[in-house]
Amino acid sequence: MIIDNLCTILQIIEMGDARTSEEATIMDLMNSPQSEREVYRTQASRDELVERIARAVREDGTVVPLEGLQLRHASSPTELGHGVSYPALCVIAQGSKEILLGENRYRYDPAHYLITTAALPITSRITKASEERPYLGLVLRLDPTLVGSVMVEAGHPAPRGYTPVKAIDVSPLEAGLLDAVVRLVRLLDSPTEACFLAPLIKREIVYRLLRGEQGDRLYHIAALGGYTHRIIDAIERFRKDFNQPLRIEDIARELGMSVSGFHHHFKAVTAMSPLQFQKQIRLQEARRLMLGEDLDAASAGSRVGYGDVSHFTREYKRLFGAPPVRDVERLREGARKSASLAAY
Repeated sequence: MIIDNLCTILQIIEMGDARTSEEATIMDLMNSPQSEREVYRTQASRDELVERIARAVREDGTVVPLEGLQLRHASSPTELGHGVSYPALCVIAQGSKEILLGENRYRYDPAHYLITTAALPITSRITKASEERPYLGLVLRLDPTLVGSVMVEAGHPAPRGYTPVKAIDVSPLEAGLLDAVVRLVRLLDSPTEACFLAPLIKREIVYRLLRGEQGDRLYHIAALGGYTHRIIDAIERFRKDFNQPLRIEDIARELGMSVSGFHHHFKAVTAMSPLQFQKQIRLQEARRLMLGEDLDAASAGSRVGYGDVSHFTREYKRLFGAPPVRDVERLREGARKSASLAAY
């Protein structure tokens, strides 16, 4: 389709025919929002992003070549992994991925980007990857101070009514944003230039995100106005005091909200109730303690606030798919296999 249209344009030019309709056709093709030039530009940017990430991360794994920029390479799909998100822009050069937050599922690929705007317990996996066409992606951390600064300088208006929106969403990746991302990754070849230009390109990326359909969502990151900053305050409190008893009435009162209002706005942002949020944070920390500090299930459960071992085991199995001991053994075996493969 693209080649045929370009051939038509060349034939018209070579004929030297000044017919108005044919000139109009050329101008329409060159100036329309989805022109062949735009298609080529987008595809060229995607191809370059694939090439540069593949060169920066030649084997399965993750690297951080610039402050706040993470690149990942995976040669096969992954199982569901549990973790905690942070404010970031996620772009895929090749392959596809999905993130689960509460009952919501977000899928994205090279044609879409994903934004996360708060520290939330999430589940994710790479869904499309192979040896021939590995998953290649990047995550750019979005600094709240930078986001707030760009908002002010760009005169970006605050969303009216402060309607709460979910802290994660996916949107089409438009050519201008993709181009800025490629230019940021291109700086990996020029460390001296990166020191000066990387902050400028990051500002451009934030500006383009503000101008896009997820612009209002970035207010979660800057925590400006309305109920958003109160919910983010609550999220940070839950993360810090996850092992303490949850008293919704006290938290809602301290935030100047009713209990029902707090529940409504918290779930609107996080896709979880406060109790579900606390439970996932507790269980993820318990898993970390068993893996990193070699604690047994009873000790890890007690450390994160569970007084009943059997209750902790049931909740753990429900989230991770296996009882604590079996799950930790499986994770360690997977780590040993990965280390063994990396040695060859």
